[in-house]
Amino acid sequence: MLGGCRASERQTSNVVTQDVPGASTTQERTRMWMTVGERRFSVTLADTDAAKAFAARLPVTLEMAELNGNEKHAGVSQPLPTDASRPGTIHNGDLMLYGASTVVVFYKTFRSSYAYTRLGRVEDPEDVSRVLGRGSSRVVFSEQ
Repeated sequence: MLGGCRASERQTSNVVTQDVPGASTTQERTRMWMTVGERRFSVTLADTDAAKAFAARLPVTLEMAELNGNEKHAGVSQPLPTDASRPGTIHNGDLMLYGASTVVVFYKTFRSSYAYTRLGRVEDPEDVSRVLGRGSSRVVFSEQ
């Protein structure tokens, strides 16, 4: 083990690559960053095609509008793959896709009957509500 990784693995800030003799190198992003103003949040990406497609577009800056006192939302120019389900309870810090082209950041926990495709989750969502504030917010999603 070298620095917590096996010698056959290399880890960068949010991309893990694995070298396997005779196989091609694969890369899968497991984390991205969400920045609002001066505050930066680490986001763990969901294991969904939508999350992978969204991460492939980074960096993305969205002007996110307020809705219902519990979420910010914005449309993306190109639709993302969907695999919607009804989570029942939405949690503070959930990053979801509504339909195929509306990215939603939730900043309060509540029950919902709507269906979403999971994109990811803010790792430490305690300040998300305060940082997003009232009204619209400019949110930057990035690799670093």
